[in-house]
Amino acid sequence: MFGKSTHFLSIVQELLYFCTRIMQLLNKNYIFITIMSLAMLACVDKRKPEVTPWGTVVGEEQQASNGKYSLDDIIGSGEMIALTISGPDTYYDYHGHGMGVQYMMCENFAREIGVTLRVELCRDSAEMVRKLKEGYGDVVAVMLPKGSKADKGLRYCGASDKKRNIQWAVVKDNVSLAGALDKWYRPEMLEQTRKREDYLLSAASVTRRVYAPVLDKSRGIMSNYDSYFRQYAPVAGVDWHLLAAQCYQESCFDSQARSWAGACGLMQLMPSTAARFGLSREEIFHPEKNIAVGARFMGSLMQSFRDVPNNYERINFALAAYNAGPGHVRDAMALARKNGESPYSWAVVSQYVLLLSSPEYYQDPVVKHGYMRGSETVNYVSSIRRRYGY
Repeated sequence: MFGKSTHFLSIVQELLYFCTRIMQLLNKNYIFITIMSLAMLACVDKRKPEVTPWGTVVGEEQQASNGKYSLDDIIGSGEMIALTISGPDTYYDYHGHGMGVQYMMCENFAREIGVTLRVELCRDSAEMVRKLKEGYGDVVAVMLPKGSKADKGLRYCGASDKKRNIQWAVVKDNVSLAGALDKWYRPEMLEQTRKREDYLLSAASVTRRVYAPVLDKSRGIMSNYDSYFRQYAPVAGVDWHLLAAQCYQESCFDSQARSWAGACGLMQLMPSTAARFGLSREEIFHPEKNIAVGARFMGSLMQSFRDVPNNYERINFALAAYNAGPGHVRDAMALARKNGESPYSWAVVSQYVLLLSSPEYYQDPVVKHGYMRGSETVNYVSSIRRRYGY
């Protein structure tokens, strides 16, 4: 509605300008123009548009709904919004993909009704309930305890524990969505989803054709791709042997390796990362181009951690960020700084990386990216260093 009004206003302004020129030429009185202008502008809706939390402008019809969508509304919009908190069982980011048993179940439900799932992260259950009641989400995809003061205005439904003491929730009058969630959910889904998550997080979920060791260590031959490592290591800002060791850690030198999360090729590039550096999906498995982009990505991470003064340490931070994302690494640095320890020592920061799997730490106010599987990242860095030999 607002967009149409804005377009109408521009047409009115053009007409007024045209009329003004005509009246000037005819030496007529301007009172007529003034009256006409006021009358026409009065027809234009000049109210400021209401902007949703996700940045879109809503019209009058959407405002009336107060954001509380029924099942039909959700299906019609093509999107369901889940309110959740960061945690190993609820939601966490893993190489650019959402993980956590409750998130994965909610994603399955969204897929079943034919919509995409969008996550809104909250700090705690109180914020989730408040946002649900205010229409900022469709479902609290975290099992909430029943019998609290927050129960007023909620309808418990969907995923629950065996005794149904804790359960997901929607707003009380959203009967259609609650009914669909109850019909969909089966108690065995919890265990099935946990097993699925365990599999996805295991090495078995990465499709590799070869598990190649160093080809000829005595002659310094690491792989069939050594010429590319030598060529692109300066772009990464590291020794070519370390780049080769990183590649081995990522794919075991298999140019066709593919992870369940969508990481591809020798350097296990996500398609979004590859695209950011100009590499298309069609070319992502090309050995040289994959290594070249992996080196550029590593180089960009070295630049982003240029505040780490020691180059040896900076490489450790960049490797960790390649694996877990720079946000999680910065969170660990912030925790180290908060506790009076050096944020530029990997020996120190790696301990906080490990602690980011504990609620006491990933719920700390200085942490911006929530829970992480820190042990994987610490092992990633140490394995590359051990293979590199320094």
